[in-house]
Amino acid sequence: MFRSRRHRPPFPLLFVVLTGLLLGACSGGIGQDRKDRTLVKRPNIVFVLTDDLSWDLLPYMPQVQRMQREGLTFQNFLMADSLCCTSRATIFTGMYPHNTGVRTNFPPDGGYHVFQRKGGEQASFAPALQKAGYRTAMLGKYMNGYEPRDRSGLPRKVPPGWSEWYVGGNGYPEFGYELNENGRPVHYGHRPKDYLTDVLADKSTDFVQRAGGSGQPFFLEIATFAPHGPFIPAPRHATAFPRLRAPRPPSFNEPDISDKPSWLRKHRKLGPRRLTHIDDSFRNRARMVQSVDEMVGRIRSTLKTLGRDKDTYVIFGSDNGFHLGEHRLAGGKMTPYTSDIRVPFVFTGPGIPAGGRADAITQNTDLAPTFLDMAGLRAPGSADGRSLVPFLRGDTPDDWRQTALIEHVKPPFSAADPDRQDSLPGSPATYNALRTTDMLYVEYADGEREYYDLTRDPHNLDNLAGTLPEERRRRLSALLYALTHCSGASCASAGRSR
Repeated sequence: MFRSRRHRPPFPLLFVVLTGLLLGACSGGIGQDRKDRTLVKRPNIVFVLTDDLSWDLLPYMPQVQRMQREGLTFQNFLMADSLCCTSRATIFTGMYPHNTGVRTNFPPDGGYHVFQRKGGEQASFAPALQKAGYRTAMLGKYMNGYEPRDRSGLPRKVPPGWSEWYVGGNGYPEFGYELNENGRPVHYGHRPKDYLTDVLADKSTDFVQRAGGSGQPFFLEIATFAPHGPFIPAPRHATAFPRLRAPRPPSFNEPDISDKPSWLRKHRKLGPRRLTHIDDSFRNRARMVQSVDEMVGRIRSTLKTLGRDKDTYVIFGSDNGFHLGEHRLAGGKMTPYTSDIRVPFVFTGPGIPAGGRADAITQNTDLAPTFLDMAGLRAPGSADGRSLVPFLRGDTPDDWRQTALIEHVKPPFSAADPDRQDSLPGSPATYNALRTTDMLYVEYADGEREYYDLTRDPHNLDNLAGTLPEERRRRLSALLYALTHCSGASCASAGRSR
């Protein structure tokens, strides 16, 4: 069970007392609808997790923009590691990568088999939700290295905690894939109706319709492969945005990288061919998220039609960000820079104030505790994150973290890795980093450092590590050491420092 932390009361004392009288000793649930004061008990939860979706794609997603208008957007939601498998292991368990043991996408340091071997499936939020009476469903992408069949060709069993399971292996091309559907492999071809995001949308609405009438609360995660490369949109969106170009922030094709670490200083400026490729890639990424956005709209419309929108929370987010031209990097993630670690996360549902913005430092370590807190469950001592439920009530806990840990182990190059960088030397060296609302501090395994004043330099252009006062550098290094060795409650206490 997840352990919930104490927060200062988000509601007036009289209301808390009356609620306590009504509920007796019962604890849990996210709270209440502010309009009619009707308590929401054991709400349904729909979690849409995209792959490599960056903030610059939201302007092309009207349904997600609608969620922002109607719900709460976390402005500083950061990934503990901007890499698919490590991020997903953290999302499922609420633990930093140094505690999940999943550090890369493939063995020996990561991937599905490492997650499974280290007990990640049992530590996931899913078994706790299912044990508490939730009907759970997992759709789409699970962990890198997962395939619908095992090495002998037999169908894989459904992992613990999931009532329904529709999960694929290599779904990146969006066509010609196989899903493990409740332990039975099903092949999909290359017809327009086989487009993976659309198949997931169909299965999602079907599950909502069935689960919505069962009288049992449900948790649904839809993890799209979109907009991950190779950037293949649905046929109906293939010609959208014909003149769209990739955004050109100040960090785009950065003119001077002489102050950057050695792994990045080797990169030459992007030439015309690379720039054309970047624009083509961004255009197709914007096209890909059209089907994701339509799926979000369909799910929310289905909930409304069934009358379940009043007791269902819908969460939209991404497993990591994505750079596309920033700092001369053609395409990818894994860096500690804003483009890679800061991702959109939006919550909608009863009691959540419309049009809200939360500026506090939040992380993917917080998702598992949040889901369980919504269901009235406590967080286990192993959880490094904390529940976001107070923010959904319009409250910022006084003891919330000030500093986030970002950690990354450089994976060995593999042509089979879908997250390999598309420009050499590509991925950054192994590093650990601290991130607050106003600074980024990075220590690389080879001894190099970076420091950015985000108040004056939000695009990470001027590395000030060489000018840091020694006392300041020592404090940051000590805090970084504490966070990279933290576990459970010690992560929360260390994160309150700056």
